[in-house]
Amino acid sequence: MRSIVHTLSRRVLLGVVATFIGLGASAADGDPFIVMSSTTSTEQSGLFAHLLPAFKKARGIDVRVVAQGTGQALDMGRRGDADVLFVHDQAAEEKFVAEGFGLARRPVMYNDFVLVGPADDPAGTRGKDVVAALRKLAASGQPFISRGDRSGTHAAELRYWKLAGIDDPAAAAKTAAYRACGCGMGPALNIASSSDAYVLADRGTWLAFKNPGKLAILVEGDSRLFNQYGVIVVNPARHPHVKTALAQAFADWVTGPDGQATIAAYKIEGKQLFFPNAER
Repeated sequence: MRSIVHTLSRRVLLGVVATFIGLGASAADGDPFIVMSSTTSTEQSGLFAHLLPAFKKARGIDVRVVAQGTGQALDMGRRGDADVLFVHDQAAEEKFVAEGFGLARRPVMYNDFVLVGPADDPAGTRGKDVVAALRKLAASGQPFISRGDRSGTHAAELRYWKLAGIDDPAAAAKTAAYRACGCGMGPALNIASSSDAYVLADRGTWLAFKNPGKLAILVEGDSRLFNQYGVIVVNPARHPHVKTALAQAFADWVTGPDGQATIAAYKIEGKQLFFPNAER
């Protein structure tokens, strides 16, 4: 009897283990996902709500997005906490790949930055030249909201200030109204709207912004305001646990004909927010 009970117990235990293994395999096979670390503009502009369901439908892979500044997104990739990056600071992206943290950097799409501020433009910045506009803004003492979060937008803003002859806008005497919020593009726009301040924004998030108040685009069209986005699969040689095949499937799709067409199709009130330019 004891032998029979032992045998039955062993069979039950093995059956339970097999069931759990089967359920685990089923869940894993039925719900593959990747973690994507990305800039806030791709999410807050509404692009991902349009793009990622199309990818899921095409490839059956979920994408779990962590939206933050590009600098933080790259740090997340360095730690191996993401499978793929979708960001917009080309120099930093190329450095990430050169250091061996990414397999390759591939261009995906572009839009541009715009200088936004009060429609009556008390600093007199209106025009096409972003560098001249920042010089006028610095001399005026009008309030300026900086992302201050190591994002691609923040990196671009600092480049423009430097071209304007101001290495540290926060410390410059005539830019005492400079305020770094350490926040995403949407919150930065909200702060600027509530305080009638100037702010550098990517056009996509600006077009999707629902609370402009008295703000308007004042500076646009300068070639230096070009804003390129890239995709990078995290290198499994650095982090063997990353889901390289699934991440590569996303990178291939978003730079392929279907992904590029999906990006081009995203519009708000008839205006296209991002322009695909993956290398073919």
